[in-house]
Amino acid sequence: MMATQQARVLDDVARMVREVIGEAWAEDVAIGMDTSFAKDLELESIEFVALAERIRSEYGQGINLAGWLGSMDLNQILALRVGQLVEFIVRCSSQLTTE
Repeated sequence: MMATQQARVLDDVARMVREVIGEAWAEDVAIGMDTSFAKDLELESIEFVALAERIRSEYGQGINLAGWLGSMDLNQILALRVGQLVEFIVRCSSQLTTE
């Protein structure tokens, strides 16, 4: 169950990242669990804010991305991988459904 949900969330996040970047090259980039937002996708902070908004509108208010990122230092944020975000969304979603 969790693997299926994780795959679905990964597909959603990859789609949203491509929408936020809005560049033709982004369509050709493979976005997986090990993809880095900073190094591989070169996501700017303003694009990350736009991504956070899309995630919140798609998954609901229970996904507190700002709070999660606020718990990290700059190096952790710069090293952030797509998979960490996917796991965070899955974890938050499962907590919301069990409460």
